[in-house]
Amino acid sequence: MGKPTGFLEIDRQERGYDKPQDRLRNWKEFVHPLPAPALNQQAARCMDCGIPFCHNGCPVNNQIPDFNNLVYREQWQAALENLQSTNNFPEFTGRICPAPCEAACTLNIIDSPVTIKTIECAIVDKGWEEGWITPRPSPRGTGKRVAVVGSGPAGLACAQQLARVGHAATVFEKSDRIGGLLRYGIPDFKMEKHLIDRRVAQMEAEGVIFRTNMEIGVNVSVQRILDDYDVLVMAGGAELPRDLEVPGRELDGIHFAMDFLVQQNKRNAGDDEAKAAPNGTLSAKGKHVVVIGGGDTGSDCIGTSNRHGALSVTQLEIMPQPPAHENKLLTWPDWPMKLRTSSSHEEGCERDFAVATRRAVGSNGKVEALECVRMEWVADVDGRQVLQEVAGSEFQIKADMVLLAMGFVSPRHNSFTEQAGVELDGRGAVKAPVTDYKTTSENIFACGDMRRGQSLVVWAIREGRQCAQAVDAYLMGTSKLPR
Repeated sequence: MGKPTGFLEIDRQERGYDKPQDRLRNWKEFVHPLPAPALNQQAARCMDCGIPFCHNGCPVNNQIPDFNNLVYREQWQAALENLQSTNNFPEFTGRICPAPCEAACTLNIIDSPVTIKTIECAIVDKGWEEGWITPRPSPRGTGKRVAVVGSGPAGLACAQQLARVGHAATVFEKSDRIGGLLRYGIPDFKMEKHLIDRRVAQMEAEGVIFRTNMEIGVNVSVQRILDDYDVLVMAGGAELPRDLEVPGRELDGIHFAMDFLVQQNKRNAGDDEAKAAPNGTLSAKGKHVVVIGGGDTGSDCIGTSNRHGALSVTQLEIMPQPPAHENKLLTWPDWPMKLRTSSSHEEGCERDFAVATRRAVGSNGKVEALECVRMEWVADVDGRQVLQEVAGSEFQIKADMVLLAMGFVSPRHNSFTEQAGVELDGRGAVKAPVTDYKTTSENIFACGDMRRGQSLVVWAIREGRQCAQAVDAYLMGTSKLPR
């Protein structure tokens, strides 16, 4: 334990932000890292619990009290080694993970939790700055070849772990750049993409081969991959968005969130407009934008719309507004349902809760407004609580652009999944147990959102690592990789 009385003496200190009027002028990250003395103090708040519930909250099983203690004692390189033993990409999670570990922090019962996410990000950023993070190639190869389809966090974690034990891993990505939704779904103001490029360079030095513009099932068949590789890992994510099935959905100006976000990330990467938006430019400039969906993707649409210069941004959520503060004695250590205000909300956004969209209204084929209705919880005949429209609560909201950010249903069911011949579960995800990550097809494994369904980056990394261990054991009979 660092400082036994630290949690009694030191208040939680968050990372600072650029002011909204300044950060809206560009697409750069705007978080101010805490200086080393402040990080030392924040790490001292860790109670080193006899049962560290932060472990329960962290899917990758980060040894949080251990690296907090090392940061408190200014043993940064040892802290980095500890962190990287469980997490391949702490610079990703330290920026975009919602930090369920902090919700599960024991100190969160009576006070504010330890700044675990801030400390994690500082450790890995310092590791890169000091040159401590270098390629770790295997001293010898196994002669086994593994094809990983999908270059999101699950695919990358899986490929890196396999390469480090000597397997020849090749990552196939249908897009023109590596990273999956990390690359094209996360705006640059939340995570700049040179962070991905840096990891890709490290992995290439470790022996991982990357093949972009290669859609398995289209450019090359699944059978050809199975002929050339010992194992195929399906890590293609859950890309099928939930649609808004209402009258007027066909009007121009209603778009899926990813169609909107991907374009801007391509522009930021240096693509010209013809390449970034081959089917037409989606811009919020000078428009009244309505974002349907209250999650992180909706928040990303808000930040992007404000940087475009939208006249107004409104976010609609079908669920009632959650409380500002959770009942900690009731919810801890689980993820609490409470009102969350993101940095994008602070930049300018109206939020409306318990609202359902009835239809889109427009003229000349273009959307002009949404007809909405208020919702409320009521008990049905069986006593169950269900959402029901409030009689007489209809209203309209002006909308020149509508962005659908209501989450993802499942992986896309296309030639890749069809040729693989894998069984799907009831949600449409690829069926594979967490015990061995094997699908119902021989020599094919699955991990990440493609197996789990829509989830967090930290869960994708966990599944990629565990799938790599399962593949290694399958190929070699045993594995030294951690679960």
